[in-house]
Amino acid sequence: MTASTPSTFAAPILVVEDSDEDFDSLCEAAVAAGVTRVIHRGASGGDCLAMLRGEGGVHLPLLPALIVMDLNSHGVDGRDALVAIKTDARLKEIPLVVLTTSGNPKDVEFCYRAGANAYHVKPVRHDQYLLLRRSWMHYWLDSVTLHAALAKVD
Repeated sequence: MTASTPSTFAAPILVVEDSDEDFDSLCEAAVAAGVTRVIHRGASGGDCLAMLRGEGGVHLPLLPALIVMDLNSHGVDGRDALVAIKTDARLKEIPLVVLTTSGNPKDVEFCYRAGANAYHVKPVRHDQYLLLRRSWMHYWLDSVTLHAALAKVD
């Protein structure tokens, strides 16, 4: 699924989100923020890992510029996927933002220790949710200079 007309030269965004409503809100925020990158969706941590590894017939043409990870999903959850990504030499440099309903300090500590680059608790109000998403999209996609391996086009 794409949030807008995709740029063929920009690395995509990979979103791990099992909620259709939350994924649609992310796409809405991306359009409002002017994001032109392709947004790929995995419904679980297992889907995310398969996409990153090119398993199961799914292949991303470029490594993502950003991974957005919900922690709670069926099967392989976001915690397990986070650890797998951040311990993989090929994937560990990809910025990974956790966006979840859990404000549990144990989850926050676990994610940062495992290598998450940011941790956000999903706001309850839709307008705050969209504002939060627009702000971190701008930060990670427009303000930050990405690692050279993630910025290049194959």
